[in-house]
Amino acid sequence: MLTQKNELPPHTGVLLVNLGTPEAPTGKALRPYLRQFLGDPRVIEYPRWLWKLILNGIILNVRPRRSAKLYAKIWTDEGSPLFVFSQKLADKLQAELGEGSKVVLAMRYGRPSIASGLDQLRQAGINRIIILPLYPQYSATTVGTIFDDLFDTLKTWRWVPEIRTINQYYMHPLYIKGIADSIRNFWQTNGRSQRLIYSFHGIPKAYAEKGDPYPEQCQTTAKWVSKQLNLEDDAWQVTFQSRFGPEEWLQPYSDETLIAWGKGGGESVDTVCPGFAADCLETLEEMAQENRHFFLEAGGKSYQYIPALNDDPAHVALLAALVRQNGQGWM
Repeated sequence: MLTQKNELPPHTGVLLVNLGTPEAPTGKALRPYLRQFLGDPRVIEYPRWLWKLILNGIILNVRPRRSAKLYAKIWTDEGSPLFVFSQKLADKLQAELGEGSKVVLAMRYGRPSIASGLDQLRQAGINRIIILPLYPQYSATTVGTIFDDLFDTLKTWRWVPEIRTINQYYMHPLYIKGIADSIRNFWQTNGRSQRLIYSFHGIPKAYAEKGDPYPEQCQTTAKWVSKQLNLEDDAWQVTFQSRFGPEEWLQPYSDETLIAWGKGGGESVDTVCPGFAADCLETLEEMAQENRHFFLEAGGKSYQYIPALNDDPAHVALLAALVRQNGQGWM
């Protein structure tokens, strides 16, 4: 029975799952990480025999060194920003939920793995687990593959615990408010630009055509955040970043949009990435650095990147609400 404080019942675990990160900004560390990430059939849907030839024969001989240089630009004394922010978020969520629960951080690719996170909960005597992917918008390439790995692991267990999964929270009121407040607070400190760009990680267009709801959910998030900010329709735009390979991805592309805006006389722009729970390579290097360069080189005058929610108290409150809502009914 839930208490008046809406606390979780005893022996409830929370597996908080993010994308993952290499263990060091080196080619040696990037190679196994990229092999696991790009070898996932949910991420790259090419025929397996063909993709293995491309991945092992070309990509893994070139991309690790190139990616390592990018990671080196954002690496901190504490380590990978994505891991550092995710762990701080997990620690604060644990403090918020209290002793009746146990929060464990896991990564879909790299370490700590989903299997090790589940085992940590099992060793603690946990028999009810809520799986919370740190992806507000659902995609088979993110949330879907987390569930694949989750249930592949549980196939090997003799005694499978009770499992509840959270697959999206792109319209949750606390999420919308948290993003809107972070933008509003940033503007109060740094000033507001002419236009706001919501940049989401892209997926191949073909995936959406097969039924992936991701692009519609991204648009819905941006619409409701803009509504909270009282923005006119021409003051904001949704774009997609981080495309990979030769095929068409969701458009408009973030880099091309920013270049066109700069060339067209746009003087200032703010960018925010609501699909990323924690700042990482795609936000700190691609959006905050690379795309800033593109915009200014094209003629823009001012470019500002608004950080992810990271371990902000509003983010902790959102995740705690999601966990408590999904833990109801457990006796």
